[in-house]
Amino acid sequence: MKNNFSAPSENVLSSIIEGVLDDVKSRMVPIAELKKAIASAPGLRGAKSALSKDGMRLIAEVKRSSPSKGVLAEISDPAALANIYQSGGADVISVLTEQRRFNGSIADFNLVRNSVALPLLRKDFIVTEFQVYESRLIGADLILLIVAGLTKSELKDFYQLATELGMDVLVEVHDEKEAEIALEINAEIIGVNSRNLKTLEVSDLNFELIFPHLPASVIKVAESGISTRSQVALVEKLGANAILVGESLVKSGDPKHMIKELLNR
Repeated sequence: MKNNFSAPSENVLSSIIEGVLDDVKSRMVPIAELKKAIASAPGLRGAKSALSKDGMRLIAEVKRSSPSKGVLAEISDPAALANIYQSGGADVISVLTEQRRFNGSIADFNLVRNSVALPLLRKDFIVTEFQVYESRLIGADLILLIVAGLTKSELKDFYQLATELGMDVLVEVHDEKEAEIALEINAEIIGVNSRNLKTLEVSDLNFELIFPHLPASVIKVAESGISTRSQVALVEKLGANAILVGESLVKSGDPKHMIKELLNR
């Protein structure tokens, strides 16, 4: 597998998914066993309701590394960081569980879930039915489904399964065509990512092209590259209901202050 993340010819998303599939194999168990275990899964906290409140909402992310920037922060105690996010006014906490490129883990997710009361987003590349069940079993209130990483049938099936299991779904799109696909499955929470996961290029134009055309009934989340109050004001004007912020918070030195600054509180 290549490690040159900056090579424009490489489809970074495909490379990440390849690694995710390898990692899933190492912990795979029969789906029948997962179904039986659902009865003892943790209760859910309602991510959609948390993001439906008036005013700009914030999903604060526990994020050590990224394919585009490398190591962002050590984060030796993800639970402590999550508590800072909670006290600062975050509405949902996102925890990376992808290991190879983001240095996350399910262990991080469990630590955070046991230490805060907020709903949690399992931030990973969900590309198998197993991962959807797994997410419910670890207590994920919200999972991420990336349109660019799934076939239309996979997207529809995983979305339906997650909903049947009681979870909310953040459907991530990068362009207008993907937004149409998200709307076709009646996605209630749509995230517009300004970063193209195939090339890692960032363009705020994505927000301008997509947000104004999404129905008012959809919860709209601005993802990637948000670091200033002016950016938050811009996406809010375009129709966004929430922002997802990771890199800026973990590198800020004072996440609590930055949350208040971004939200103008």
